[in-house]
Amino acid sequence: MSSSEEKAGGPVMQLLASGLQLWVRQQCQSIGSLDIQLDGSALQLLRGRLAGVQLLARRVVYRELHLELVELRSGPIQVHIGNLLKGQPVQLERAFQIQGQVSFTPDGLTRSLSAPQWRALGDSLGEALLGIVPLVELRMHRDRLIFAARGLGSRDLIELETTIAAVEGSVEIRSSDGTLRSRLPMDPGITISDARLEAGMVQLLGEARVSV
Repeated sequence: MSSSEEKAGGPVMQLLASGLQLWVRQQCQSIGSLDIQLDGSALQLLRGRLAGVQLLARRVVYRELHLELVELRSGPIQVHIGNLLKGQPVQLERAFQIQGQVSFTPDGLTRSLSAPQWRALGDSLGEALLGIVPLVELRMHRDRLIFAARGLGSRDLIELETTIAAVEGSVEIRSSDGTLRSRLPMDPGITISDARLEAGMVQLLGEARVSV
């Protein structure tokens, strides 16, 4: 790499990191904290290619999903570097793959399934697992996820202990005795490879395709 490329690369890498932070924040309703690391050389970036991006975010709200922790890494990304150098917003030229993990607290899941966008999913889970709606809350007890619902006109909660597992690219919720099961509908661009209850959270690992 020439000395001029080295001098240009540092500021451009910083500019792209700032642009990507802004782009990610624009995709979300809110983010508590966000850290982005760029993989690749300045020379690659000046040619419009980035080897990858690593992202760590906390307390994220994305499409009404309340995520406690998001840890992602991307594959190669094509960047329209000319626009960025002109002070324009970062522009990604084509779709790219990401891999990583998202984690929900039980409270975050409860708020997600109570949101208008996901309420029908919460009701379908309550109906499939408990036989009643609406779903009132989810909570963790040791290594179990507990679903609780209250029927209309009833004061008492109906509860069910469950486990989770990744099945055919989706998440399957199972009653502890294995007699009841419900599989989540999954976007075709998302594949779940592992699902577990750990550290008081629901943790999902997998990959997705990000359109631009």
